[in-house]
Amino acid sequence: MRSVSIFFFVSLLASVAIAQSSAGGWMSLSRVAYKKEYDPVLGIKVDRPIFAPEIKALVGKEITLKGYIIPTDGFKSHSEFVFSAFPYSSCFFCGQAGPETVIEVKCSTPIQYTSESITIKGILSLNDSDINRLMFSLRNATKVN
Repeated sequence: MRSVSIFFFVSLLASVAIAQSSAGGWMSLSRVAYKKEYDPVLGIKVDRPIFAPEIKALVGKEITLKGYIIPTDGFKSHSEFVFSAFPYSSCFFCGQAGPETVIEVKCSTPIQYTSESITIKGILSLNDSDINRLMFSLRNATKVN
């Protein structure tokens, strides 16, 4: 039993280390600050993202993310969806995580929905002005086997 526990612990540490070391992963995308700025359309102050240089350096480059497809209205198909670092029950839309943990995805070929975590890769874009969109988007995304 002790060897099983040790194996599980070592496996967990290895997977965390791999996830954190991958360039352009969720850890890199978490480096966002916010500033309050008046939005004339809404008539209120809103949080505008300020992206760290590390994030800006990833724009137009292919990044890889492991996470979950979040079923949402307003997205057309399995070719266009929201992807989250966390499962639906603890994601941004449920108030359990920040906006830096979700990304809009547009795929070159559809990805079948699953409630299990998957890995995708695609080209990163940033949004710091349109409050009706997420701050990150991934285009030409494909599922990594």
